[in-house]
Amino acid sequence: MLVWSVALSAYIAAVFHRSSLGVTGVDAAHRFEVSAAMLATFSVAQLAVYALMQVPVGVLLDRFGSRRLLITGGVLMVAGQLCFALATDVPLAVAGRVLIGLGDAMSFISVLRIVAYWFPVRRNPLLVQLTGTLGQLGAVLGAVPLVALLHHAGWTTAFLTAAGLGAAVLLVVVAAVRDSPHAAPGPATGSPSAPIRGRLAAAWGHPGTRLGLWTHFVTSFSGAVFALLWGFPFLVQGQGLSPTAAASLLTVMTLAMLLSGPAIAHLCSRYPRHRSVLVFSITGVTAGIWAVVLAWPGRAPGWLLVTLVLVLALSGPGSLIGFDYARTFNPVSRIGSATGIVNVGGFAASIILVLAIGVVLDVATPAGQDAPGLDAFRWAFALQYVLWAVGAVQVLRWRNAARRHHDGPTTRRDAVPTARGGGRFATWSDRGRRRPSGDPTAQRRRRGAPTRSRRRA
Repeated sequence: MLVWSVALSAYIAAVFHRSSLGVTGVDAAHRFEVSAAMLATFSVAQLAVYALMQVPVGVLLDRFGSRRLLITGGVLMVAGQLCFALATDVPLAVAGRVLIGLGDAMSFISVLRIVAYWFPVRRNPLLVQLTGTLGQLGAVLGAVPLVALLHHAGWTTAFLTAAGLGAAVLLVVVAAVRDSPHAAPGPATGSPSAPIRGRLAAAWGHPGTRLGLWTHFVTSFSGAVFALLWGFPFLVQGQGLSPTAAASLLTVMTLAMLLSGPAIAHLCSRYPRHRSVLVFSITGVTAGIWAVVLAWPGRAPGWLLVTLVLVLALSGPGSLIGFDYARTFNPVSRIGSATGIVNVGGFAASIILVLAIGVVLDVATPAGQDAPGLDAFRWAFALQYVLWAVGAVQVLRWRNAARRHHDGPTTRRDAVPTARGGGRFATWSDRGRRRPSGDPTAQRRRRGAPTRSRRRA
């Protein structure tokens, strides 16, 4: 528990570094004197590096272990925050976000590997869920406290403090984290490039993996873009809230995510053949609340904005359903490749939306006006409906393909490939329905006695 807790603190720090730009976007635009489209390049650089590094980091993790990657990622993120703290021009600021994205890409899956090595298999699902959920506490630290420090101590001091926090966590990781409770696992034995390409091709070719990718795509981008960059400017410049009130709403969103994550995980475990219903429900509710907010005459009332952030809190846990598809539709030998492919979906959608919102805000803001108005934000956030439409069609398409692949074209439920007797593809509910060891028929089979059906034959 000590090793996992320290590794978890490294992931919390990574989420803090990742989300630190989201609440400082307005100040960043003033500091670097950039337009909304140029400001979007900061987040795009960070997200693009994170997405592109998913599969390579998985290979490095098998080769070097969690401890080395957590240390390397921590060093990169501290260096990125130092660059961002001292930057006075755009190139150095973008370089800082690139370093943060690179280090962030090494954090989450390294902690998951710690869980696999330090805990028994029966406890892995709970600890994986706790890792993803508790990691969002970093976004809480990156909201109100960082905004307060920024406004009281200034830009450089605030981000130097963020770098110092990351350095402190890094020292604890160096002291406490080990790859295994026994002998440290050695590097992977020769893995030539051909088998790696073969695993990637097999994972990509399976319709279940593509279903996971598009599930991650359609559920995650709205909440991610709101939290990482454009939510804070929308609340402050578009809705007229104070910076403290806007940061508080982002904190409410994160806390709601902590509560909704276990509930969604329970539903997926309890009803594994209806996961796509949950995906479409989350997408529909999110699109519906945005329709109300964007169509509201004038600025939205406080209760509606609170409802918006509560619904957006479903985006993160909902996107994890994509990883559940990757787990159930792929053998263990290629689960890392499938997970990396799935993780690209949501970040690709987020990159597209971050850039598109920045461009629309620049076009829709009248000349001579310092900040975008509410109408500009309305047009910009309306672009989400294009991505929702594309994603929903693709989820439906690959869900049907996955059904045909496993259960036939007439099945009305999500396919969940399972091995007889609760093999490695079986869900927990399927394993729970295995024939108990005391079953008379099973005992007769072990003794070689004929079963009732064989006697009738």
